[in-house]
Amino acid sequence: MSRLRWLLPALILLVWLAGAGPLSILGGKLSGLQENDVAAFLPDSAESTRVQELQSQFQPTESIPALLLWENLDGIDRATLGEIGARLEAATRIADDAGALVGQASPPIPSEDGQAVQAFLPLRPDLGDDLLPLVEKLRATIEIDGTNSFVTGPAGIFADFSAAFEGIDGLLLLAAFGVVLVILLIVYRSPILPFLVIATAGLALTAANAIAYLLADGGVITVNGQSQGIASILVVGAATDYGLLLVSRYREELRRHESKYVAMRVALHRSWEPIVASGATVILGVLCLLLSDLGSNRGLGPISAVSVAFAVLAALSFLPAALTLLGRAAFWPFRPRYGVEPAHGRGWPRVAAFVGRRPRQVLAGSVVVLLGAALFAPTFQAEGIPVSQAIQGESNGVDGQEALGRHFDAGTGSPTVVITPEKTWRAVAERAAQTDDVAAVVPFTGGPAGAGGEPKVVDGRVLLDVTLKVAPDSTAAVDAVQNLRTTLDGADPAAIVGGETASNLDARESGARDLRVIVPSVLIVITIVLALLLRSLVAPLLLIATVVLSVGATVGVAALLFENVFGFPGSDPAILLIGFVFLVALGIDYNIFLMTRAREESARHGTKDGVLRALAVTGGVITSAGMVLAATFAALSVLPLLFLAQIAFLVGFGVLLDTFVVRSLVVPAAVVLIGDTVWWPSSLSRRSTARHRAPEPERVPASTR
Repeated sequence: MSRLRWLLPALILLVWLAGAGPLSILGGKLSGLQENDVAAFLPDSAESTRVQELQSQFQPTESIPALLLWENLDGIDRATLGEIGARLEAATRIADDAGALVGQASPPIPSEDGQAVQAFLPLRPDLGDDLLPLVEKLRATIEIDGTNSFVTGPAGIFADFSAAFEGIDGLLLLAAFGVVLVILLIVYRSPILPFLVIATAGLALTAANAIAYLLADGGVITVNGQSQGIASILVVGAATDYGLLLVSRYREELRRHESKYVAMRVALHRSWEPIVASGATVILGVLCLLLSDLGSNRGLGPISAVSVAFAVLAALSFLPAALTLLGRAAFWPFRPRYGVEPAHGRGWPRVAAFVGRRPRQVLAGSVVVLLGAALFAPTFQAEGIPVSQAIQGESNGVDGQEALGRHFDAGTGSPTVVITPEKTWRAVAERAAQTDDVAAVVPFTGGPAGAGGEPKVVDGRVLLDVTLKVAPDSTAAVDAVQNLRTTLDGADPAAIVGGETASNLDARESGARDLRVIVPSVLIVITIVLALLLRSLVAPLLLIATVVLSVGATVGVAALLFENVFGFPGSDPAILLIGFVFLVALGIDYNIFLMTRAREESARHGTKDGVLRALAVTGGVITSAGMVLAATFAALSVLPLLFLAQIAFLVGFGVLLDTFVVRSLVVPAAVVLIGDTVWWPSSLSRRSTARHRAPEPERVPASTR
């Protein structure tokens, strides 16, 4: 029997460790399947998607333009122009030798002011990981002394995005694990335990990435760099949080039971329900993203769900096995001793006592502060930002786009596409040319650019290339395309508008629709999970209300800081949706940890004493878990992408707000005031405090500081 006690944990460890190698190889391929093109994630019903399908009939060979640009503010002389021609030929050979060139490169095109020259290389759109090294080689090839050279346009911008996402497997995870290690060393003051928890998170991440790769490779989900980065951080933070809860309970039980095996059995019995419920809450919450119109959001849902599922599995299998084999040695040098009850510490018992004495004042004061912050939520700017401003730090593609706008029509490299019936194409072209911020309208003839001639007609349709005066990735361009669509409806309602800018517009409109559909879905799903877990209808409504208030306050604070302190140019429309889903799902976690313990204590001590004892006992572990999760999401800010920096702040700040205000003050104070009714309709709600048996001799579990 004694052999079986250690044999099962040993087998569990071997299974996890033996699978780590093969799973790591699979997971390492995930970044190669990223799709970062907005158009790839739009619904089939989007106008720009329909244009893209019809456009392939006019241009059977798809391409993504690399715009080569040379700039000299003192003017480009004849000798430099000749050198540009030679460099363009060399760049064309490089692209052709790499099998990336489709069609012919354009000749050098000087600007009217004589200070710049541009040229186009049509590249294959499916280069994937090969795009970045090719663009870097092109940039090195076209350099000319005395000029500023750029490879920009869609190919250059996408390459710079790829460079930013290269840090997902390195810098991002290094920062995340590093900050977790520091926090755990401070919390546990042990050289062994933090590495066990980090190993749990690492194994969960390895398995999650492997499964995500198989799903993406099979076409089940689509993955972009942002979703992979967020999911990686989520699995590290969630696995660490669940590990903290289990470790805290195990240490508590080691002081109550001499046998480490019995202590772990009791710890698992008391911990698995809140851990599984917490994981289920997050999984079901993020799976609501499957209701999104955008493929990028739909891909984030399953990959995040897989990540959390493996975080739960690792926390309930690998970590218990390792802790059982090590026993009290895992906590060295501060080993928990059987029968010895250390001092609680002063912090959380004092907070609990304060809430118990003044619940009305605590609740009123906290709610006023949260409501005050939430009043600024409507001012949050989420109308979209230029793609060029989404990359923070140096970017040759972004700098090139700015240089292009100084000497050419900014939309030259990525024209808007209009497809219209043949009968009305002239009227449509005329109305399009009269629209604000439109520089030129040219019918597609199928011949060399600028050759002129009659437009090519396919199935009774004509394609028009519309060049905008403003950068195609800017918010001004999105407004121009929206205005263009409205204008063309008057010329011919059958005329449809697509292209890069139109895709951004459709993504913004899909994001607004997603908010209306997904937000209530998340709230309903999580309320059901809480009702089943707590066997109550009142408590779930209370918890949901507090978390929604917390989200509103977080968005309000972000609205103030993003514009006035951080100087952000705006936010992506998807940021509110993703921020809401993660804040609600993760914010509920800490309330689950608190309320499951409160239910346990209330059965013996009454609701008021039960929730206050739960606050005192779980305060340390929940605070540590909140700090870990906030710190891991803060690691997203190390990547030079504005979207991830904003998500890092929203989730990080929101989790801390939930940890220190909502879970510590609002929920306990509200439960004290509501009393036994909070558990309605379960049997706990029918037990009056007077009938509860007297408290047992003081034997409160050890402080989890």
